Parts: sequence; structure tokens; C-alpha cells
Amino acid sequence: MRYVMWGEPGREKPGVLDAADRIRDLSDVIEDLSGDTLVDLPTTDPDHLPLVPGTPRLGSPVAKVGKLIGIGLNYTDHAEELGMPLPDEPIVFMKATSSMCGPDDDVILPFGATQTDWEVELGVVIGSHTKNIAEAQALDHVAGYTIVNDISERGWQFDRGGQWVKGKSADTFAPTGPWLATPDELGNVQDLDLSLSLNGKKMQSGSTARMVFTVAQIVSYLSTLMSLQPGDIIATGTPPGVGMGQTPKRFLQDGDHMRLAITALGTQQQKVRQAR
Repeated sequence: MRYVMWGEPGREKPGVLDAADRIRDLSDVIEDLSGDTLVDLPTTDPDHLPLVPGTPRLGSPVAKVGKLIGIGLNYTDHAEELGMPLPDEPIVFMKATSSMCGPDDDVILPFGATQTDWEVELGVVIGSHTKNIAEAQALDHVAGYTIVNDISERGWQFDRGGQWVKGKSADTFAPTGPWLATPDELGNVQDLDLSLSLNGKKMQSGSTARMVFTVAQIVSYLSTLMSLQPGDIIATGTPPGVGMGQTPKRFLQDGDHMRLAITALGTQQQKVRQAR
């Protein structure tokens, strides 16, 4: 099934998509899509739920996210474009959950940002309390998958010392959605196509088959470092084609338009605006 949160910011309601991609209202069944709700997602027939009229705004399909964890340099061809060696263990960083926004909300370039970059990523949503889980059982702890645009201000990430979180956490730097798809919607999670276009030109194109560490390996690895809770999201790395990998480098500017897609997970579209 494919679950969404729809409505104005801060007032989103849960929903589910029917076979015709229409939103059906789940708010009489569950309060939202967060925490323990993700342990046992409702499987109500969408056709038995009220139809939501029009085309409402979509928010992040997961509410009240506890942790937003990023994995760096996790595609072999992305490492190649940057001329960097493959990591021996997953590179782990955090993004502030306040950076999250809806899949089609505007991305705001903060004051002083001059090297803001795009990164289409497969988002893994944890569905049960997870600690010290073996790789063979790791996918059993996944509620579903979504798209994350891991927006990164490279100057703050690399040139200002400390940890990557500095360049990863500005407001609107993590558009998420459009929906949370349960694992049965995807088939083989290690055989998904990812893409990102900028102003109609394809910049990123890749496949989860090129991941250095698979989804199962990442979930298992993280569970040895920290407990993972229902609703935590892991952004699992990006394929080649980011702005800092271009010649010359190309970073986001006021008025740019991004379109992201992943197999079975729909599309995101964001307009870029300069903070004023």
C-alpha cells in the first residue's frame, strides 16, 4: 500500500492512495503516520474510505520523525565521479528533522549559502524497534520506502569544520515523499532506478544495484550503533550527477526547478527560492 500525509503544513492528515492514485482519507482510522502506527499499518481497502477532493498539498509521509540519518558515498559510480575511495564502513551523518518538508514544497536557499547541491536518495522508514539486528533479518524491520532529496550546502558541509550536519540541516533541506510505499510495492529494493532533473535536464541517473552497502547491510550496521525506532528515516546515499561533480560545478540558484523519481515511489518536484 501507499500512504500519504495530506493538508496544510502542521495540519496534515493521514491518507492512502487507491488504484487510481486518488487520496483516501485515513483520519478516522489512525491519527497520523508516525511511531507505533508504523509497526502495524492499517490495511483497510481504500475504496471503503472517503475520497479526498481535489489535489491537496502533500507533506512528508512520516510524521514526528525521531531521527533522520544519512549515509554518505554509498554508490560506486558516485565515488568515482568525486575521485574518492569506497568506504570500508558506511559513512553516517545526521540531518536535523526540522529540515524535512513536503515533496513538492519550495526549497529555500538560506542566507550565505552559495554551494547548495541536490541528491536524490532512497529513504528507508523503520517500522519496528531495531537493535543489534542481523543482516538477514534487517528488512523485516522496514515499514516502507520513500524519496528523500538530501539537499546539501557544500561550503558549510566541508569548509567550516566539524560534522556534515552543518551543511545538511537548513529548513527545507529534506523534501520527503510523496508517499510511503510498503515493501511489497517495490519488489527487489536493490534494483530500483533513481533520477533527478534540473530545469528539465537530467543530472542524476542511477540504480540501487550500485550501492556500496545494501539496505539490509545499512539497517543492520546502524542497529549496532544506536537503536532504531519506528518512524526513523535513513537516506541511503545518492548516485552520480550531483552539482559538485559537474565541470564546472553547478549549484542551485533562485528559480531552479528539480524533479526527482524512484521506481515505484513516485516523483517529487521543488522550486528553489532564495531566502528574503
